[in-house]
Amino acid sequence: MPIGSISPFRPTGTVSLAASSVSSNVALSGGGDTVVVTNASTVLAYIRFGSDSTVVATANDMPVLANSRVILSVNSLIANAAAITSSGSGTILFSRGDGSIL
Repeated sequence: MPIGSISPFRPTGTVSLAASSVSSNVALSGGGDTVVVTNASTVLAYIRFGSDSTVVATANDMPVLANSRVILSVNSLIANAAAITSSGSGTILFSRGDGSIL
C-alpha cells in the first residue's frame, strides 16, 4: 500500500496497549484493511496480529522503532494485536481503518 495522500487514512478506532518485556495483547476496535501502529515508547517494540485473544508477540515478530509508526495491511480475520518491548515499557497504539498516511 503506498504511503501518501492517494487514499487518506480514515480511522475507525484506536486502542492503547501498555507494552513491556512480557507480551500482552488487546482487541482491535473499528474495522478496515489497514492498521497504523504507533510506538509511543522510547524502546524498540515487536508486534503480531491474530484472530483471537491468544496472540503472543516475540522478538522474532514485526519490529516497530521507538517513537515511530508503521502502516500495515490486514484482513478481516484480524481482531487482536500483541506487543512486546526489547526492554522497559511503553505505549503502543493500534489505529484501524482504511487508506494510507502521509
